[in-house]
Amino acid sequence: MDLGISGKVALVTGGSAGIGLAAAKSLAREGCDVCVCARDPERLADAVVELQEFGKVVHAVLADVEDPSAARRVAEETRDVLGPVDILVANAGGPPAGRFDEVGLDDWDVAVQRNLLGTVRLIHAVLPEMRSRGWGRIVTITSRSVREAIDGLVLSNATRSAVAGVVRTLAREVGGDGVLVNNVLPGPIETERLRRLMGDEEALRGRGEEVPVGRVGRAEEVGDVVAFLASERASFVNGVSLLVDGGESRVIA
Repeated sequence: MDLGISGKVALVTGGSAGIGLAAAKSLAREGCDVCVCARDPERLADAVVELQEFGKVVHAVLADVEDPSAARRVAEETRDVLGPVDILVANAGGPPAGRFDEVGLDDWDVAVQRNLLGTVRLIHAVLPEMRSRGWGRIVTITSRSVREAIDGLVLSNATRSAVAGVVRTLAREVGGDGVLVNNVLPGPIETERLRRLMGDEEALRGRGEEVPVGRVGRAEEVGDVVAFLASERASFVNGVSLLVDGGESRVIA
């Protein structure tokens, strides 16, 4: 299936590993020129090497979306090298685990800056040009905690849900301008974060057995969903928060 986005410019934050890198690969495979942004210079360099295998133009920007000045800088550098951003994939690492009485106010500040305001700033940086051109795709990566609170992840439950609220509101405001805004809710995906939370291979396997399909997900499975939502094929999909969790969530709506 041709997704109709060959030649588009995609900006993917948190793009050096895990779901972010998988999304960047899926977009590059569909013919997009891709800019990836991340905090670790070595991993960012490795990601560029992997993405160049798809034969498209790849650029990397070393930046941390926690930094209030980063979003504008990343968007401007992407524009200077590749052209205006057509597709934004706003992805950032999840905040630390912890119950409400285990996290301090400083932890809240970091989580809000990274997982909520970082996303808001990125959208602010790319949305005006998308609207002026009459075409754009914004895909945020959050968590299934948007649909049902996960014990011990109060920071994620709160900040990810706030992003979902922004997505649903913005989709109604800019859909008429040709800009579609959607949110992807990964469940248990085999990433460094999940491995860290699980602690060992046996626990990871046990986690997979809790999922109806009998395993945890792969990052590329989320990446392909992101590419679809960014495509012309998803031209009537707007404002959704889409679970990619192997059927684990029991929430009906």
